[in-house]
Amino acid sequence: MTLFDREPLFEELRRRELADWASELRRLCDERFHPAKHGNLEKWQQAWQALPDCVDALLHAHGDAVTVEGTLDDASVASLAQSLMQFHPWRKGPFELFGIPIDTEWRSNLKWDRLASAIDFRGKAVLDVGCGNGYYGWKMLAGGADLVLGCDPYLLYVMQFEVLRRYAAESQKHFIVPLADTDLPPRLGAFDVTLSMGVLYHRTSPIDHLQTLAETLKPGGQVVMETLVIDSPEANTLVPKDRYAKMRNVWFIPSVPMLTRWLDRTGFGNIEVIDVTATTPSEQRSTPWMTFHSLADFLDPHDASRTIEGYPAPVRAIVVATKS
Repeated sequence: MTLFDREPLFEELRRRELADWASELRRLCDERFHPAKHGNLEKWQQAWQALPDCVDALLHAHGDAVTVEGTLDDASVASLAQSLMQFHPWRKGPFELFGIPIDTEWRSNLKWDRLASAIDFRGKAVLDVGCGNGYYGWKMLAGGADLVLGCDPYLLYVMQFEVLRRYAAESQKHFIVPLADTDLPPRLGAFDVTLSMGVLYHRTSPIDHLQTLAETLKPGGQVVMETLVIDSPEANTLVPKDRYAKMRNVWFIPSVPMLTRWLDRTGFGNIEVIDVTATTPSEQRSTPWMTFHSLADFLDPHDASRTIEGYPAPVRAIVVATKS
């Protein structure tokens, strides 16, 4: 089987008059998918190649779990379970492959349920920045999206996506490339919807991030912004002194009014707050498929309303806005 065939993506981009970007993406993928770039890449590639073939595999994403069904014998299923564990930790999901449930750290279906009714994905070209392993992309494709392109710099997440894509129909238009938002070309103007879910607070310049997102969109395109927020009626921002919930790379956590101001200043209108929800251990937790510390370890053991550092515990907002 061809290892990570992206020719359909490049062909699709050329069809959309994005030939220059297709060439650049080809170069970046070749450069970053090189064993010398990551010590575990060869192990992951071998695990991918060991996945069993299935002539009647069918991937669907209409339930909570993105599911692959098909006919495998017991030995192949046992071998598959071992191969899947080579891609630990599984953070976004859930998934189920040939009856094997992958109970991921995040019950991402809960976040999807908050978002799905707010955006009509039918016929849309979608860019998912910081997409992780592509769980949401499969859901968007099931919701009628014409093309979903995910970007994530972490090769493990790209490899987890490739596990699922191996069993997807050839007609699926869902791809992930190993890019960060800072790798996106200026003035791309190619997408109807761009998502940024769990990225903004990791950026040293949230304004630059929002401007980058705006430049990926066609006129009238929509951005879906999901981020940590603080509970304040004022336009305030929390800047952690060092770590937030044990995360070192958290820089700016805005209130919803401040996030709305940032979106307005970067050229977005029709700003609508879809959801504000506190994150709980029922949504984010350690599992056999993600055995490292999770949310419960990041909170004050005596006061779950605070992080271990004493900051307000995680609350996340989903905001939708339109490029003016």
